[in-house]
Amino acid sequence: MQTTSTPTHCPYCALQCGMNLTPTPEGGVEVAERADFPVNRGALCGKGRTAPEVLSSRVRLTSPLVRSGGELRPATWEEALDRVAGAFSRARAEHGPDALGVFGGGGLTNEKAYTLGKFARVVLGTSQIDYNGRFCMSSAAAAGTKAFGLDRGLPFPLEDIPKTGCVILVGSNLAETMPPALRYLTELKENGGTLIVVDPRRTRTAEQADLHLAARPGTDLALALGLLHLVVAEGRTDEAYIRERTSGWEEARAAAMAHWPEYVERITGVSVPQLREAVRLFCAPENAMVLTARGPEQQSKGTDTVSAWINLCLATGRAGRPLSGYGCLTGQGNGQGGREHGQKADQLPGYRKLTDPAARRHVAEVWGVDPDSLPGPGRSAYELLDALGTDIRTLLLMGSNPVVSAPRAAHIEDRLRSLDFLAVCDVVLSETAELADVVLPVTQWAEETGTTTNLEGRVLLRRRALTPPPGVRSDLEVMHELAARLGVEKGFPTDPEEVFEELRRASAGGPADYSGITYRRLAEENGVFWPCPAPADSAEPEGRAGVEGASARRPEGLSTVAPSTPAEAPWRRSADKHSQEGEDACLDVLPDDPADPSGEQAPDAHPGTPRLFLDRFATEDGRARFAAVSYRAVAEEPDDAYPVLLTTGRVVAQYQSGAQTRRVAELNAAAPGPFVEMHPRLAERLGAAEGDAVAVVSRRGRAVAPARISRAIRPDTVFMPFHWPGEGRANTLTNPALDPTSRMPEFKVCAVRLERLGQSSAE
Repeated sequence: MQTTSTPTHCPYCALQCGMNLTPTPEGGVEVAERADFPVNRGALCGKGRTAPEVLSSRVRLTSPLVRSGGELRPATWEEALDRVAGAFSRARAEHGPDALGVFGGGGLTNEKAYTLGKFARVVLGTSQIDYNGRFCMSSAAAAGTKAFGLDRGLPFPLEDIPKTGCVILVGSNLAETMPPALRYLTELKENGGTLIVVDPRRTRTAEQADLHLAARPGTDLALALGLLHLVVAEGRTDEAYIRERTSGWEEARAAAMAHWPEYVERITGVSVPQLREAVRLFCAPENAMVLTARGPEQQSKGTDTVSAWINLCLATGRAGRPLSGYGCLTGQGNGQGGREHGQKADQLPGYRKLTDPAARRHVAEVWGVDPDSLPGPGRSAYELLDALGTDIRTLLLMGSNPVVSAPRAAHIEDRLRSLDFLAVCDVVLSETAELADVVLPVTQWAEETGTTTNLEGRVLLRRRALTPPPGVRSDLEVMHELAARLGVEKGFPTDPEEVFEELRRASAGGPADYSGITYRRLAEENGVFWPCPAPADSAEPEGRAGVEGASARRPEGLSTVAPSTPAEAPWRRSADKHSQEGEDACLDVLPDDPADPSGEQAPDAHPGTPRLFLDRFATEDGRARFAAVSYRAVAEEPDDAYPVLLTTGRVVAQYQSGAQTRRVAELNAAAPGPFVEMHPRLAERLGAAEGDAVAVVSRRGRAVAPARISRAIRPDTVFMPFHWPGEGRANTLTNPALDPTSRMPEFKVCAVRLERLGQSSAE
């Protein structure tokens, strides 16, 4: 038996914490800390520490299942794959290729996400592919691309956060969603920096703040505009920076000036003195950051909301400078990489646009197909799910559980049931898999090798630590077998490194350029930040397969990509003449030679790009773009029939739809089920006591859970976690109203009414 430890990464959130796995005599693995990985420095939360429990055959799938007589029964792989291929062939013949749908996930490795996009477009010929990451970071991605010309969640490494002077954290509860990251905020305060938290609840994270702004749910846009108004009124703008590095300021300034402090106080519930204090804390130090998460992003105006926070950074000169900037805290394990390589409805690998003729030619050449054969953009995630059973007749679903996680979930469950055929690839029998016609059991993190990209844009190598159970195959093997059955016998390898080598070719020259990254480098360097183009003369890089045609040219408009010579790397020189002192501070946190951490890197290899935008932004003229945005209300305001606001989120012991974490006894003991958090004043009006059963009713449905009474939440708002199915399913209630740009549903706010159903059993 192998007894040596395998260094790898956690299967859960976007930190992708490092861990070591050691096989046990019983055939499983034990988790140990991995102090050499810089993101978590050995720290793990309870989810990461208990992750191996989901590897047990007691809780996971070990055989394909097919529906027979209305029930799922075990089947051979041949029967299951034949059924899937047959159903897709019939649907395509009878209804055309766009009757075939594909739905992916932000937890899939880069290799799987890349192959899934290729499978949909080359094998199925369908435009109908999207993924659950649309529900997570899409608004921040849209706003970041508009402003900077490029979307990478954090344009700087996490290690920069404790070195800045002030952080505004908007709609994130790091203490529960990614606990090892809380240390960066703790260290910020220890270093003399200040923390401002925007959240309608006084969460564990908000308790750490120097200033907590308990804004009414759905009003983050007004809050950001009000702060910018005060920045202008108090003469705190950086006029030289605005003039030299941005465009669109006059229009954005005029829009912000319509949001005077008293008006913003009426909208948000944040007092004028608190607004002024937030501006003072943010503008006092030389360096500052704004970090957003799902709170401001999961709104029907999420793109504009994030744009307003970016405007605040630009107006004060806090973007594209050392130890300053805007960043999005990506949520899912591969939420960053998952949105870069082709499983989105409008995207090709390398973060290329599906509508760009040059991008289509490049990727088609790598895939060996005619560019004209590639379908155009399809529906976004919710729109795709909403079309099931009507326009879309069959669906292949990987790494997602929309029965629990989609907005208006009861409706989406009905749409899934209405399909002619549903195939699900998953580790466990999730609530969505229970509805399938065929369920294919697939490998998971410790049983396979592959890459992920964490919230910093750091590409990482997960390593296989143990052999999967008999009867389990990888997602790559599934797509290989289905492609062959559907007439495409080549182009879908099952070896993840071979897939990654093709991904390098496909991404070369794109905004998310991975062409200079290899498995060997990832293993030796503890990850590499993209963009990382291959050297111009690198016809056969050190990886096994080579990268034909890989180019060292920078992605168009992105001169912030570091040149091959480490001394010229842009994060080692001043971004503009106003920030030399900030650059000196930044250099204090850099390794001595980031271009050669292993001592074995090729002398002309690109070192990767930990810090973006320090000399210019990734726009055509190198300038960041202000967005002229104005406040507008949420899609569904409270009224007499539905007088209370509902917001949703996570708890520390569960993850996403809970399909895996709900199968871990220790995590279930810590968080056994849903609840309705409400303020004592609201509970008194309702006549509810702690633990009483409460119905929460929206225009879309009804959920029931015990009351949790807390002064940590606003009196006009209730909170429900979204990890559970059944009668406590929070997403039965949520509103699918879509952001017009990102197509993000409005998960974070809707109008509800409350009904007390009975006393708790403890009374």
